[in-house]
Amino acid sequence: MINPAEIELLRDALVTLARGHAGLPEFTPEFDRQAVADVLQAAAERMQDNYPYYHPQYAGQMLKPPHAIARIAYAMSLWVNPNNHALDGSRASSSMEKECIDALGRLYDWQNPLGHLTGGGTMANLEALWVAGRLHPGKRIIASAQAHYTHQRISEVLSLPFSAVAVDNAGRMQLTAIESLLQQGDVGTIVATIGNTGFGAVDPLPDILDLAQAYGVRVHADAAYGGYFGLCTNLGPAARASYDRLHDVDSIVIDPHKHGLQPYGCGCVLFRDANVGRFYKHDSPYTYFSSAELHLGEISLECSRPGAAAVALWATQQLFPYTRDGQFARKLGQSLHAAQEFWRRLEVSARFQPLMRPELDIVVYAAAAGSLSGASRAAREVFARAAKAGLHLAMMEVPAAIASAYLPAARIDCESVTCLRSVLMKPEHRDWLDRIMQLLEASAAA
Repeated sequence: MINPAEIELLRDALVTLARGHAGLPEFTPEFDRQAVADVLQAAAERMQDNYPYYHPQYAGQMLKPPHAIARIAYAMSLWVNPNNHALDGSRASSSMEKECIDALGRLYDWQNPLGHLTGGGTMANLEALWVAGRLHPGKRIIASAQAHYTHQRISEVLSLPFSAVAVDNAGRMQLTAIESLLQQGDVGTIVATIGNTGFGAVDPLPDILDLAQAYGVRVHADAAYGGYFGLCTNLGPAARASYDRLHDVDSIVIDPHKHGLQPYGCGCVLFRDANVGRFYKHDSPYTYFSSAELHLGEISLECSRPGAAAVALWATQQLFPYTRDGQFARKLGQSLHAAQEFWRRLEVSARFQPLMRPELDIVVYAAAAGSLSGASRAAREVFARAAKAGLHLAMMEVPAAIASAYLPAARIDCESVTCLRSVLMKPEHRDWLDRIMQLLEASAAA
């Protein structure tokens, strides 16, 4: 967990940073070193009360450790503490953010998209649906029943009607259910989830785009979780087809703090049509006077935003360019491979039954039992025993209609079943599968 090389690299970067203002009179803010040390030790002890998110034996929620370069660049920039709202508070980091946006846009073959970084996917989706509501006032937002819950909540905040779309047994939106809603004539935007956070399922974007064109509605791609996987060469054919059509959607959300190796919070919203920037138009009497160049606050609902997030992402993009044959893409591919191999091992296990074949790096699986309620009890017991053994999993409530398709012998005696869920988003998970399976089987056998 502690790498002395990172501390040394941070010190070297800070020395270089300080040279930028070497001509100023000496000024060093004073603080009580011992008092600070005491509080930091107390904080470090409090922070011990966490799961080991950085370790491969943490195979639970979507928590991927930031890369060393992102940690160091973020920390280094805090000595300046830029605010990427207006240029006079973020001269360098605003420029770096714009370069980051161009690089993210190129993932989807977009040149010069309108966009900016956000505090996370929720704020990014809020902006995308806010623009959708300005273009189609009062029109309905529809999204998968397995989409992130923020879409329904955001629609409520924006006073836009919302409908959830039923999913098939693979966790993808049902096209017939989408068209049934479109036929009512009040839908303005379809949200296609490119990797939902429950199953990791990728909605059938090519067919959704066809329906959207036929009914004259917008398509917003919530790729907060799965947005980077288009770089991978080992996607399944259905997922590949959806990623290959992302350039045709109207807006995209991607979270660099998920698979982009960044600290929280770093989300991003992109618009294919830069003309939607007109909806952001506003004036500020004291922040936008310093330059005729674009101030990022002029195209953002958020005002103050950490320039440190842009510095960290920019540094990471320099080290790991977004190319299909690059190291970044290969590491993502290793996570996909780990999930696929984990699913295959579960398939031959006598104690577990995996659900749908993973499209990304999320695997959902049930504990073997004679009934759905029994499977739920067994899953909760395995979850607790595994944690005591150092293997940290997650749980998910799956509708009985979906779970029973994979557990045909289990008696349906409840509306949902508690399943286990593993997010294998660390590349190292591939090399730890033997250990993970050993602990998992032992937890079930106990």
